[in-house]
Amino acid sequence: MEPSTVGGGPSSGSVERWRAEASRAFQHYLDRAAPHTAGRWAGTLVAAAVYALRVYYVQGFYVVTYGLGIYLLNLLIGFLSPMVDPELEALDAGPALPTRGSDEFKPFIRRLPEFKFWYAITKAFCVAFVMTFFSVFDVPVFWPILLCYWVVLFVLTMKRQIVHMIKYKYVPFNIGKQKYGGKKGPGASMSKD
Repeated sequence: MEPSTVGGGPSSGSVERWRAEASRAFQHYLDRAAPHTAGRWAGTLVAAAVYALRVYYVQGFYVVTYGLGIYLLNLLIGFLSPMVDPELEALDAGPALPTRGSDEFKPFIRRLPEFKFWYAITKAFCVAFVMTFFSVFDVPVFWPILLCYWVVLFVLTMKRQIVHMIKYKYVPFNIGKQKYGGKKGPGASMSKD
């Protein structure tokens, strides 16, 4: 037996090499896209629009769309939730978020970071789009019932998340750098002539 044919032969080595190179190239482009938040989300909106148009024109695949909606809701909850649940931390060591000026400041850290949130959503739309080309996934259902059920599920889940945010006083969004007025000196209120 020749040494080159042991373990699958030379073709399996070249396939593994090609897979490693493709994976490395994909990771390179993902890393380059990381700082371009607006562009990444614009691309995701395009993918979502293409998927929506495909479902609209085919008039089917509502179960796939419902599954996609449930998955996106799950991702949204992870994006809006803190890494360490304040409810569990409050049971262990008291309040997790500062309640007084002398308490330690702990920044909000998401359970699901923005980049991973974006990547999972984009990948989900791409997978759902590919699924629309296979008729086995086109299960006949009455779509308004699925839509109503998803809306009820969304409202109940968001209500619970908002109550949790209010109870533990955290906001999962930072809108730029905070600006403070600072101390105004005695001459600050005087107008210059």
